[in-house]
Amino acid sequence: MTGARIDDPIISLPAGATLHPLVLPARADAGAPGPFRDYAEVRNRCLEAASGRDDDSFTPDELLPLLTSDAYTHRRQWRILLGERTIGVAILNLLRDGGGDTAVSAVNVLPEEQGRGIATAVAAHLEQLARDEGVRTLQVWTEHLPSEEPALVPPTGFGSVPRDHTARFLLAQGWTLEQVDRVSEYRWGEDEHLAALRASAEQAASGYRVVQWLLPTPEERLDGYAWMKSRMSTDAPDAAMDSPEESWDADRVREQDRRWLDMGHTVQVTAAEHVATGELCAYNELSLKGAHDSVTQQNDTLVLAAHRGHRLGLLVKTAGLLAWHDRYPRSTRVVTYNAEENRPMLSINEQLGFVPIAYGGAWKKVLD
Repeated sequence: MTGARIDDPIISLPAGATLHPLVLPARADAGAPGPFRDYAEVRNRCLEAASGRDDDSFTPDELLPLLTSDAYTHRRQWRILLGERTIGVAILNLLRDGGGDTAVSAVNVLPEEQGRGIATAVAAHLEQLARDEGVRTLQVWTEHLPSEEPALVPPTGFGSVPRDHTARFLLAQGWTLEQVDRVSEYRWGEDEHLAALRASAEQAASGYRVVQWLLPTPEERLDGYAWMKSRMSTDAPDAAMDSPEESWDADRVREQDRRWLDMGHTVQVTAAEHVATGELCAYNELSLKGAHDSVTQQNDTLVLAAHRGHRLGLLVKTAGLLAWHDRYPRSTRVVTYNAEENRPMLSINEQLGFVPIAYGGAWKKVLD
């Protein structure tokens, strides 16, 4: 699959709309206020309309590294235009892991422009491109505002999302809801509760110690961190999404670090080290974009299977949050995502004081 080029075709769509490949600029401010800034603005508006929050909105400078391809994911983007105005965006990300037969595909159209068959036509075009590249499974993740619409429950039986416009669109295109994620939020108050939980976790984890770093990852931690990242792709609940196993090594960690730092993010990794062997066996990630008063994202948390039963998940989460708050006290909100069937992690989050604020869907489409 090749990246977008200036001579890639413009596709005609219903209602007089057109689909334009997005050619990434060398710099986010190149050609401002041109196509790339239009893409960033409409992307943010679509995500905010879906979730009711601006947590995933990025400036053009933050967004450009996120959209750039690397050795592990080939990324393509499009703008949907009505006349000269951008009314939507689309992506097709081909995952190199697992033989390249899985891709992430998404179409977002501004709410006021929906209902004219534009997104349906774009989705069909992206599916054909994916088929041409040998993709057999498409994935997408969605967020849903509270609604009076009937509930849609995944085959796992855990959680639900409303059968709203987004859900109806995906169902009509042949997608299946495979999993529901709980979006949880922690708001900082007094941290004595976290300190007490950390102390209790330390007692249960007497053979382990906490190690911590800010990206970039220290050289001596690259291999251990890479192994844990690879297990995150196999051990976290995936329902029937059929996500490929990810192959991680030191170079991939360096690439991940570079992307985060190029996006202007600060990322803290808190890990548990087995004292007897020096093995890293649990980790938690916290990240912050741009200004230090923005929302904190709690990203991956994992305990390796061989080391479970020592409260290491609670240990790395409490140690991470306490150190993070010391560093960035102006970030007063922490948001995290967990599969509804992941009761061990949900239980830890609930102990910490996280509360549900939204729900999201993990969807799959198998291409014939």
